[in-house]
Amino acid sequence: MTEILPLQSAPRILAVANQKGGVGKTTTAINLATALAVLSKRTLVIDLDPQGNASTGLGIPRGERRHSTYHVLVNDLPIRDAVIQSKVPNLDIVPSTVDLAGVEIELIDQPRRSHRLKDALTALGYRYDYVFVDCPPSLNILTINAMTAADAVFVPLQCEFFALEGLSQLLQTIQRVRTTLNPRLEIQGVVLTMFDKRNNLSEQVAQDVRSFLGDKVYETVIPRNVRVSEAPSHGKPALLYDYRCAGSQAYIRLATEVIQREAKLQAA
Repeated sequence: MTEILPLQSAPRILAVANQKGGVGKTTTAINLATALAVLSKRTLVIDLDPQGNASTGLGIPRGERRHSTYHVLVNDLPIRDAVIQSKVPNLDIVPSTVDLAGVEIELIDQPRRSHRLKDALTALGYRYDYVFVDCPPSLNILTINAMTAADAVFVPLQCEFFALEGLSQLLQTIQRVRTTLNPRLEIQGVVLTMFDKRNNLSEQVAQDVRSFLGDKVYETVIPRNVRVSEAPSHGKPALLYDYRCAGSQAYIRLATEVIQREAKLQAA
């Protein structure tokens, strides 16, 4: 675990979520977190997906995941004991293992089953500026734990035909969690991913989403980019794999927008 000095304010906890798979959710989680770390923000990624793609994408081999989010949620392991330093300065991760796939059943009789992650993060203290929780592409106890613990939901949205339909389902889920478990939960922002400027559909979807959600949608869009797709197979975020590629530069711009938006929220 990285030894860092505590901060003076609580971290901003963002659940990176979309119930639809294949929207660039994990790619956005690890690359936005990396970009914020590059901009000197102390950042933690919590891999809450049994597939463990965020852990792989940040270069954590499965054999090195001795402690994971499974142990935190099920065995009450202090979360700081599961933190692993990534190859990126200022960026740590709590990895995932396939054991998480059975957590729904294992927590069924546990007290505060929807608050397990929230309770664990409270014990972590003020060590980070940002905590990103990479959720599985489904609505289950893991996603509920993430949204119960989070200040806000960060939504990657693919520029394709069914984008708004999936978004409406996610908004309903957020409203249910806000009503029953976490009244402070809000949408932090929506980022459009896999944008292809040669495709009229991408532009039409972008316009529809912006008209629907207004300034909740970031100006930065994440383009389809081969280098970003290649990076996870090398165990690196895109910013380490190819800093100059269009995708990496887009995530740097997005990180800057996130910081600016957070500053406005704090000033309000």
